[in-house]
Amino acid sequence: MSHIDLTPPESVAKAAAKGLKLRQEFNRGGTQIGVARARDLSHRKTLSPDTVRRMASYFARHAVDRQAKGFGDAENPSAGWIAWLLWGGDEGKAWSERKKTELEQAEGEKKRA
Repeated sequence: MSHIDLTPPESVAKAAAKGLKLRQEFNRGGTQIGVARARDLSHRKTLSPDTVRRMASYFARHAVDRQAKGFGDAENPSAGWIAWLLWGGDEGKAWSERKKTELEQAEGEKKRA
């Protein structure tokens, strides 16, 4: 699995940085874990396979946050949108799901070998 690049792309880093900025500005959104994730993402730190799986799991659990008033509103952002951005936003969701699939495929191949 070491052949799978788990370095977040620039688009994910930018979303996480935006989340950190909005959290500071509006003093809401996300947990300390979300803030730590945003710091790693915004610095494009290579993540562990477990962290990528946790990201995909976060987005699956929090999809309902997209329905809240203020989701996507930079003038008055919902706490859920800020948290969503801390985890990499829509880009982070797509990237973590893609990488999770790659990891699962590699694990399957390893078991068959």
